[in-house]
Amino acid sequence: MLSHISEIRVRYGETDKMGVVYYGTYPLYLEVARTDLMRKHGIVYRNLEENGIQMPVVHLECTYVKPAYYDDVITIKTLVKEIIGSRIIFEYELYNKDNQLLNKANTTLIFVNSITGKPCRPPAVILEKFKEII
Repeated sequence: MLSHISEIRVRYGETDKMGVVYYGTYPLYLEVARTDLMRKHGIVYRNLEENGIQMPVVHLECTYVKPAYYDDVITIKTLVKEIIGSRIIFEYELYNKDNQLLNKANTTLIFVNSITGKPCRPPAVILEKFKEII
């Protein structure tokens, strides 16, 4: 299974007046976790972009279960669910230090040729590294 666990400490600027993580911060946490997973498997976004591949997010879905607070350490479990055509789907679960589920999310990204701006097949490095789910 293509998964990874990341940890993020909530910074003061990511919270509202009540010390609760602002809902719009979660996509940033997901991006950190997603790029950590990719890097763990030897794939760096910069290298993809230098080779003409971009990966924009085309779908984001978040379910907020419990709040996270300033200075909490959040554990993010990230999983590559599937690669279909030009799409790659990630799933996430975010937990607090007491292992309570805070948030469940998924994102869909597409592989795009940076010259044409059109969707394309995943590059060979992705197909090789993630072949067990294709």
